Amino acid sequence: MKRQYALSILLLATLTANASAQIKQDSITTKDINEVIMVSSRSPKQISDIPGTVWVIGEKELQTQIKGGAGLKEVLGNMIPGFDFGNQGRTNYAQNMRGRNVLVLLNGISLNSTRASSRQFDAIDPFNIEKIEVLSGASSIYGGDSTGGIINIVTKKPASNKLAFETSVGLKSGFHKDDLDKRIAQSIEGGSDKMKFRLGAAFTQNEGAFDANGDQIITDVKQADFQYNRSIDILGGMSAKLSPNQDLSLDLQYYNSQVRNKKWLSFGQDFVGFTTKNPDLINVLDGTDSDIVPRTERFMANLQYNARNIWGGQDLLLQAYGRREEVDFGASFAEVPKPPAGITLPVFLSSARGNTDIYGAKLVVNKKWESFNFTYGVDSDYENFTGDQAIFNPQKSAESGGLVNKTDTFVGRYPDTKIFTLSGFIQADWNITKQLILSGGVRQQFINVKLDDFVGFKEQVYMHFGYGNSADAVKGGKNNYDVTLLNASLLYKITPSLQTWFSFSQGFAVPDAAKSYGFGKYQLDNNRWNILNSMNIAEQPLSGIKTDQMELGFRHNRTSDAGFYAQGSFFYALSNKTLKIDNAAFTISLLDQKLRNYGFEGALGYRFVQGLELGGNVLLMQSETETIDKGWQNQSVYTTNPSKFMVYTGWNAKRFSLRLQMQNSMNYTDLADMKITGYTLFDFVGDVKLNKGTINFGVQNIFNKQYTTIWGQRSVFFYGAPEKAFAYQGRGTTFSVGYTINY
Repeated sequence: MKRQYALSILLLATLTANASAQIKQDSITTKDINEVIMVSSRSPKQISDIPGTVWVIGEKELQTQIKGGAGLKEVLGNMIPGFDFGNQGRTNYAQNMRGRNVLVLLNGISLNSTRASSRQFDAIDPFNIEKIEVLSGASSIYGGDSTGGIINIVTKKPASNKLAFETSVGLKSGFHKDDLDKRIAQSIEGGSDKMKFRLGAAFTQNEGAFDANGDQIITDVKQADFQYNRSIDILGGMSAKLSPNQDLSLDLQYYNSQVRNKKWLSFGQDFVGFTTKNPDLINVLDGTDSDIVPRTERFMANLQYNARNIWGGQDLLLQAYGRREEVDFGASFAEVPKPPAGITLPVFLSSARGNTDIYGAKLVVNKKWESFNFTYGVDSDYENFTGDQAIFNPQKSAESGGLVNKTDTFVGRYPDTKIFTLSGFIQADWNITKQLILSGGVRQQFINVKLDDFVGFKEQVYMHFGYGNSADAVKGGKNNYDVTLLNASLLYKITPSLQTWFSFSQGFAVPDAAKSYGFGKYQLDNNRWNILNSMNIAEQPLSGIKTDQMELGFRHNRTSDAGFYAQGSFFYALSNKTLKIDNAAFTISLLDQKLRNYGFEGALGYRFVQGLELGGNVLLMQSETETIDKGWQNQSVYTTNPSKFMVYTGWNAKRFSLRLQMQNSMNYTDLADMKITGYTLFDFVGDVKLNKGTINFGVQNIFNKQYTTIWGQRSVFFYGAPEKAFAYQGRGTTFSVGYTINY
C-alpha cells in the first residue's frame, strides 16, 4: 500500500516539475476559469468564484471516452479524482465520492431515492449529455445524500435557429462469438429566436461480454449487468423566450434499459452447481424464459421558468418536476435467512421489483450588489416507494437450472414508504476585496418519513410454501427529521488564475427506510405467525447521518491554449454514525460509532504548444470507523473502496487526437481482514476529423488484463459461495469504432 501511495505521488510530482508558469485546462477539469456552472450554489457562478473542488467534464471529453468504448460510470471514475472507479455492470452500489454517498442530479433533479437501488447512471444515454458538473465533498446547499459530493448531469439543449441534425453509430467487440455491442443515435433541432426545440433518441443493443481468458463473464444475477441488454433513451427539449428577461423550458424523457430473454446464468439441473458449490456446473447458457428480467424504466418531466431583473433587480428560477421509475432485478436465490426448526423450504428463485414516484418544486432567487451576492429559496418534494418480490415456481426453475422462471406469486419485499421534504436555504457571498471572498449559508430541512404496516418478508415466504396462513404485521408509523446544515468558506484569489480556499460544510443523509424497518421475530402458533418483537419506525426511530467536512484547496487555471493546470484539496470529513449491513437478511442499521474520511484529491496536466499532453489525477484516502476496543479501524469493504490514481498522455491536433491512459486501483483491507485487491488497466482512445463527420475509436484493456472487478469482489463478501457465481470478472481487450456527423 505504501509503495502504491508513493508511486502515485511521484507521478504527480514529476508532472509538476516539468510544468511551466503558464496554465492549462486538461480534459478532466473545467475548460475555462470563467465558465459558469450551477452545481456549486444552485445559481449561476463562475468557477473562479467557487470556494470548493469543482470538476467539469465537457461534451468532447465525455464523447471521446464513451465512443472509445467506456461506460458512463467508468468515464466518471476515470475523470473525477474523488469518485471511485466504476464497474461494467448496471449497479453503481458503493461507487462513492471521497468515501461517502454521492447525490446524482439530472438537470438539477435528484436521481437518488429512499430505496437505494444504485442505478443513478442507468438513467440516460451519453448521446444526450452536454456536460457533467461535479462538486466534491459534503454540501449543505442541496441537503440529503450529498455527504460525499454532487454530480449534475446536464442534458443537451436546443441551440440552433436552423434545422440541424446529428447522427452517431458505433460498434464494440472483443472478437469472440456472440460478442458485439451496437449503438445508433439521432437528433434533430431547430426553431427561431422565440422558440427552439431538440429531440434526441439513442438506441443500444449488447450481446455477451468476455474476460481476458476468453471465457464469457457470468451474468450478474443479483444486481444485473448489460449483457444482452437493449436500451432506448428519448429526450425532448423545448425552450421559449417569453420576453427579453423571461425564459421557459420543458424537458421530457423516456428511458428504458432491459435485458432480453436470451442467455442467463445456469446453476445446472436442480441447482446442483449452487447446492454442491460446484463451479464447473455454473455457466451462461441459452434458453432463458423469465417472466421478469432486469429492467430500468423511467419517465421524467422538468419545467423551468427563468426571470431576470425582477423584484428590485433579482433573478428568479422556478422549477417543477416529476419522475416515475420502475426497477426490476433478475432471477436469483432469495435472501431468506435460515428458517426456524420444523420449516423446510425448497430451493427457489425470486426477483425483486421496486416502483418510485417523485414530484417536487424549487424556487431560487438571486440578488447581486457590488460587493454582495445573495441566493435564497425553498424546495419541496414528495416520494412514494413500493417494492415486492416475485416467487418463481421452484420445479420449473430447478429443471432448467434457473433459465426458465414462471411466477407463482408476489410477496411484499419492503414496507411502502412515503417521504415528504421541505427545505429553505440562504447563501451569501461578500467580496471583501477583489481578491478575498467570504461565503456562508444555512439550510433548514424538514423530512417526514412514513411507513405502512408490513408483514415480514420471510414470513410471507413461509406462508406461500404452506407454513401458516396468517401473520401479524410489523407496525408502520412515521419519523420526522428537522435538520440545520451550515457552510462557511474563505476564497483568496492570489492571481486571476490562481485561487486557494478553506471551507466548512455539513451534509445529511437519511438511512434507507425500506431496508431499516419491517422485520421482526415471529413465532408460529396454530397456523398464525405471531410477532414477538420487531424493528419498526414508531418504536425505534433511526437517526440521520450528519457529516462535518473541512477542506483546504487550491486551483491553478490556464491563461492560454498551452501550459499547466492543477487543482487539489486536502479534506477531513467526520460523521456521527456508521452504517452497518446485515449480509444475511440484507437489512441495515446505524451504529453509534463515528466515521471519518480524510485524504487528498487532485489533478494536474500540461499541454505543449505542439499538442502533446500529459496529466493525471489521484485520490489518496483513509476511511475509518471508531471502535470501542481498538480505536480507529479501517471501514468495512461493503461500503468503502480503495484509493486510486489515473495518468495519461496524448496528442491533440486539428485533424485528430490520441490518448493513452492508465488507471490503478490500490489494495484495501478492512477491520475484519476482508480485502479488495487492486488492479491496473490501460486504455487507448482517439478520433479523426474528416471533411464530413468524425471517426472515433478505442481499445479498452489493451494488455488483456484478467481481473475481478471491485463489485465482483464485494459480491463474494455479500453472497458467499460458490465464488464463480458472484466474482464478476472485468472485460478483456475490446475494440470500438464509431462515426458521428452533424449536418
